[in-house]
Order: sequence, then C-alpha cells, then structure tokens
Amino acid sequence: MSSRLPAQGVPAVPDPVRRPSRRRLLRHATAGAGALLATGPLSGCASPASASGASALSVWDLFQGGDGMLMDDMIEAVSKGADGARGFEIDRTILDWGPSYYTKLAMSAAGGRASDVAALHLSRLAGYAPGGLLDAFDLDLLAEFGVTSTDFTPAVWSRTQHEGTVYAIPLDVHPFIVFYDKKAAEKAGLLDPSGELAPMGSPEALLEAGKALAEATGESGVLFGHVTDTAQNWRLFAGLYAQTGAEFSLPDGGPPKIDVDAAVRVVTLMTRLFDGKTNPDNLDYNGALAAFTSGRGGMAMLGEWELPTLKKSGIELGAAPFPQVFDKPAVYTDSHSFVLPHQDSPDPARRREAHRYVAQILKQSLTWAGAGHIPAYQPVLAEPEYAALDPQSSYADAAKVAVLDPPNWFAGAGSNFQNRMCQPLQSALLGNTSAQKAVRQMVREADTLLRQPNPVA
Repeated sequence: MSSRLPAQGVPAVPDPVRRPSRRRLLRHATAGAGALLATGPLSGCASPASASGASALSVWDLFQGGDGMLMDDMIEAVSKGADGARGFEIDRTILDWGPSYYTKLAMSAAGGRASDVAALHLSRLAGYAPGGLLDAFDLDLLAEFGVTSTDFTPAVWSRTQHEGTVYAIPLDVHPFIVFYDKKAAEKAGLLDPSGELAPMGSPEALLEAGKALAEATGESGVLFGHVTDTAQNWRLFAGLYAQTGAEFSLPDGGPPKIDVDAAVRVVTLMTRLFDGKTNPDNLDYNGALAAFTSGRGGMAMLGEWELPTLKKSGIELGAAPFPQVFDKPAVYTDSHSFVLPHQDSPDPARRREAHRYVAQILKQSLTWAGAGHIPAYQPVLAEPEYAALDPQSSYADAAKVAVLDPPNWFAGAGSNFQNRMCQPLQSALLGNTSAQKAVRQMVREADTLLRQPNPVA
C-alpha cells in the first residue's frame, strides 16, 4: 500500500517483506458486492481446510504493515506452543482493509463455508450477528482455555453480544487519544507533578490549553486532521458527545434519538478549538501528522495506532486518554475482535481449536501492545512488562470508559455512516456552516440511514 488509510484504526504502511510459510496476502480494490462477484471465487470462500490440508486452522484478518508483523510474531508463538501449550498449524489470509473486507467476510459467511476465525471491528458486529453471518462463542469452552468475561472491561464486553449471546472476543481497544510534546506541555504548565498530562475538566480549560501550547511552541497548539477524512470528525464528536451524558441512539426505522442541544454544544466547542488561529482548522490527516512530528504543534488528536510513527519523530512523547471536558469521562474507541464466521456444518474438533486459538492469541497481546493498542485481555495489563511501556500504559484507562459507534448495521469502522456524519462537521470546522445547521444535517443523515433496510437481516 502506498497511502495511509487512517480510518482503519491501524496504520497502513507498506506491507512487510517477511512472510511465514502459510501467510497469504489478497488485495482486491472492489468495494461492492456486485463488483466482488465479478472478481471470481475467493480462496477464503472455499472450504476452510482446502487451502492447506485438514489440519490447518484458517484465519482471516486485515492486519498489514507493522501490525501485520506483530500478528506474525503472535501466531508464530502460539504455533510453536507458547507457555507449554500444544501448538497450531495456521493458514493465515490477509485482506485489504475497507468495505471490500467486510463484503468478502459477509459473502463467505453467507455461503456457510468461511474461515475458522476472522477479525472484525467490534463496531461492525451489529451488521453481522443479527443476520446469521456469525456463530456464537462457547463461553464454557473459552473458560476451559483460561478466558472469561471477567477478563475484559464491562464497557467493551457489553458490545460483544447480540440478544445476550456473545459473538465476538476483543483483542484490543484502540482509542482516539491525545499525544503531546512533553517539553511543550511542561512549558505550558499542563503537566501534573508526576509529569503526565493534568486533568482539564471543562471546555474552557481545553481552549486555554490550546492557547498555552501555541505560546509554548511559537506555532500551533492542538493539531487535528479532518479535511476530506471519512472518520476523524466523527471520532472527535462522538467522544465529546458521550462526555455530555446525552443519549445518541438510532432505533430501527427511526427517528434518531439525539440530544440536539448537547450536539450543538459539542460542535460549538470543536469550532472554537479549531479556530484557524490558535489551532489550525484546515489540516488533512497527513498534514496534522506531519505538523506534529516536525514540532509545529504541542498536541495532536489521533488514534493510538499512530504511536510507532510518532516514536520515530524524536519528540519527547507523552500520551493520555482524551481529556474529560464535559460531565463524565468517555473516550471514543473501537476494538479489533475475533469472530467465528458462520459455517453450515462446523467440525466440533476444529471449532474447539478455534476457541483455543483465540484464547492463546489473547495471552500474547503484550506483543500487540507494542503498536500502541490497549490489550483487551485485562490480565496482560497487570503484567509489569505492560506497566513499563511508555507511553502506552499512560492511556490504558481509556478502555474503562470506551464508547463505540451506535450498534446499528450501517455504523462502525469504515462505514458510510461515519462518512456522512463527518461531512457536516467538516463544514462547521471550516466555517462554512453553523453548529446548529451541522447538527440538523447530521440528524437528517442518520434518519435517512435508519429508513434503509438491512441487506442481511
């Protein structure tokens, strides 16, 4: 891949040359089901055992670049039998992130002959579990392999279920957080006695922090890339809106239940913060990233997945959960999770191995934390090795107040819903419309989506 796709929640850097013997990379540019059919049969849509023999467990995911290499290491560890456990033979297929991945996953599951295990953003679960595209996890079987519901934060575990049945097991939490230049933040008086970012507590405190950082750097205070982006504005809005404590739900058939006054408060704060003076209002994603890594801003609002890139900048880097400025703590997040794509006649022994594989990979997620992701499996967070990770351990508490997209079939990572929410927000930040008009447009867009039938219901 030659370009960054920030909506992924995973850095899209060039795919590594290194390959385990059973790692396969499939690239398809098609995004719609019709175009997908025109590409011909997909190898992953065949019998899960057909590619490499009945003994190999087939796994689909979308982890490329640095994340792909970390997943290589985790799979290698469990394949060899980590911690004395019996090993695995894994046939891993990597597909490009985006709508095409979810189309392929849906089609393979609809055919009932999908992979044994697949990766899914937890925010997309509502588009898959209700339509019978996923099979449920056996929690007793997972417990036999050392993983139970108590190993996850309630905020994340609550989103693994449909109608009380668990269809996803989280691997990580990847929140939208703040990175900051520690030297600039110290000069601006924003650090607590331990050298971490001090709480803010109010919209005015956040605005003042931006001004203080701008003065400390001699350039910009807070950097945020949103122009032509299909997710960034929504991430910022959704996290701040959740902090107000107001309801944002999208019941089937509509109308949306959105507190317009609370939404206007949030958008107004966004436009005040990114005023084009103290903090620029017209940066795209890569522009904001470049400005921060070159020292032209004191703080950047980004996903934690940018940590490997930022560490290379030479900045004395700090990170923190997104500051609480309204009534309650909340951080916008998503979660890479493992699912069992539907199979018409799953082999009980293979299904058991799939559960064992998920449990073993979770226990390797200290490796996964190297890219910045917060392990969803809480026992890993209690390890001294995780506490020593800097700055990862500084924002681990974001998992406790995680807020995901509304649980609707059309929402979630890489969705048209996020894109349609971002467009009116971009207009407001660029000064082309008012906060009130932007919110009214968001409500109309949500109502339009609610009136569309779920194609896999």
